[in-house]
Amino acid sequence: MKHNFIRVYGRVQGVGFRYFTQRLALKYDIVGYVKNVQDFVEVDAQGSEENLKTFTEVVIKGASPASDVSDYTIESKDIDTTLTDFKTE
Repeated sequence: MKHNFIRVYGRVQGVGFRYFTQRLALKYDIVGYVKNVQDFVEVDAQGSEENLKTFTEVVIKGASPASDVSDYTIESKDIDTTLTDFKTE
């Protein structure tokens, strides 16, 4: 199990990025959330190491076909046993 906190910058708001990120989370059995914050999107994601790696790679390439990611940051976090699903905020 692994937990990442990802910030994604670029054209990531108003292009369906959160919707596509949520669909990816369901596909890869990831729990956490995605939300717009100022001029970036924040993704809190937890899952198996392999699934989280794949999920993160797709998110930072641009989860939405209309998105254009210019930069991103990834921080490791402690496992949160209270997370049970993936929400769009």
